[in-house]
Amino acid sequence: MRDAAPQTEVGRHSPGKPTMPYRRLTLAVLATAAAATLAAQKLDSSNSPQRPAARFAQIGPLSLSAAATGKGDTDKSTRPAVVYKDVLIPGVPHLRQKPDFCGEACAAMYLQKLGRPVDQDYVFDSSGLDPMAARGCHTKELAAALKKIGFKIGPVWHKVPAADHAKHIQTQWKALHADLLAGVPSIVCMHYDHKPGTTEHFRLVLGYRAKSDEIIYHEPAEADGARRRMKKATFLKLWPLKYNSKQWTLIRLRLEPDRLEQGTAARTFTAADYAQHLMKLKGKVPSRGFTIVIQPPFVVIGDESPAMVRRRAQGTVKWAVDKLKQAYFPKDPTRILDIWLFKDPTSYRKHCKSIFNHNPTTPYGYFSHTEGALIMDIHTGGGTLVHEIVHPFMAANFPECPAWLNEGLGSLYEQSAQRDGQIVGLTNWRLNGGFQRFKEGEELGLKLAIRQGRVPSFKSLCSTTDYEFYQKDNGTNYAQARYLCYYLQEHGLLRKFYHAFHANRKKDPTGYNTLRAVLGRKSAVLGREDAVLGRKDMDQFKKDWEQWVLKLRF
Repeated sequence: MRDAAPQTEVGRHSPGKPTMPYRRLTLAVLATAAAATLAAQKLDSSNSPQRPAARFAQIGPLSLSAAATGKGDTDKSTRPAVVYKDVLIPGVPHLRQKPDFCGEACAAMYLQKLGRPVDQDYVFDSSGLDPMAARGCHTKELAAALKKIGFKIGPVWHKVPAADHAKHIQTQWKALHADLLAGVPSIVCMHYDHKPGTTEHFRLVLGYRAKSDEIIYHEPAEADGARRRMKKATFLKLWPLKYNSKQWTLIRLRLEPDRLEQGTAARTFTAADYAQHLMKLKGKVPSRGFTIVIQPPFVVIGDESPAMVRRRAQGTVKWAVDKLKQAYFPKDPTRILDIWLFKDPTSYRKHCKSIFNHNPTTPYGYFSHTEGALIMDIHTGGGTLVHEIVHPFMAANFPECPAWLNEGLGSLYEQSAQRDGQIVGLTNWRLNGGFQRFKEGEELGLKLAIRQGRVPSFKSLCSTTDYEFYQKDNGTNYAQARYLCYYLQEHGLLRKFYHAFHANRKKDPTGYNTLRAVLGRKSAVLGREDAVLGRKDMDQFKKDWEQWVLKLRF
């Protein structure tokens, strides 16, 4: 009936209101919703946790009524998407990490942006992590390093209930984005990728691009890792570390500068260098029976008891290094070298083959430049070890040194002791030749060569090439060089000669003229001062030196 009273919508509007105004209101709200949907679909947010189309698809009469009247408990999924602003912290250089130094590299990148001339090793060294751990910083150590350097890192570990993780992760992302807007980047610890068994990994977050909904970050693991992009949805999936099935963990370290240390580049090996070295070394060292000791500038590895390996590292290696540096060498070797101490001939031969894939040509020990290692059968004693320690120091401090002095000084300390706080060489087997037992009065080695007239002039010795020294009567060459050094030592001239030769090495590459000058200034043989020995004088010196040597005993 046309005149009948209009029907009402029970429970939605007050009784007695006409339906036509309600329909008009409904159409208006629907039109508004449709326009909002179209606007939202224009946003490039296809990877957001909740897509705009999904939010508006569920709008029904109840929701529309609530929207129209401002009443009712609107479902959270209907709320408009949060639009994050574009942001990028510019000018941050990219560094490729050293093995397992991803967090250290991230911190070093931003420190360089702030004008600090430091590297990832500096960050590791600031952490206090023992290099014997043979790894990079975990979150705890990285946090300690950043605080020590002078960053305000804020809360680091954020607990996320697994049952309601989306809301809490979004909250933490919002805080990260707010820091970016304030010019503060963050280091996050996250899964490297989606693959099973993936590792945890630190990345440096520097920005966000709204149009593509992408995080902008520096990837330390790759050489071309600057300003990489990752969909925010992917980032938020990789960020949680699920140590506990009920409670996940988000890790973020803010890089807000406070009072930053100045920091300087290291001039010698630091804890970071040894940590990196030990990471590489782990693959070489047999899994059982070996002890590793860091004894700068070396790493000592041995298969004797742990106490004995430490004793040799301290009592032989450290003692020799300290004394040699005191007397001759201000610079350490240019790389960290390994000292392998095998307990007996069987172990020595076995491990030379299994570790280095070659058979030793000497029963005592040798230096391998290729392996960067001093390899010893330590049961014969520490003499060969001290001899070989001389060579890497000589290479770092006096690379032009001729073979005669390099080997003469090294062999001098094959038999060594301490006198008045200084290292000194003692007489040894090269005097009589070999380690074998001798009959009473028997003369071999240098003494025999002297008796037979086979010892060359000192000018000839000093002028030998490496080939001539090592390949032509090398036993006599070694012995003559050693006992020339021993003579200089016993007459208080050895250190003077070494430093004078080093200073004059360009003008006197063989050292012969320096030897003449040092002997001439204070010659116990000729008893005169401030003279340079001529040829006849050197001939006489050789005869007197030979007589002096023949009186020595071992």
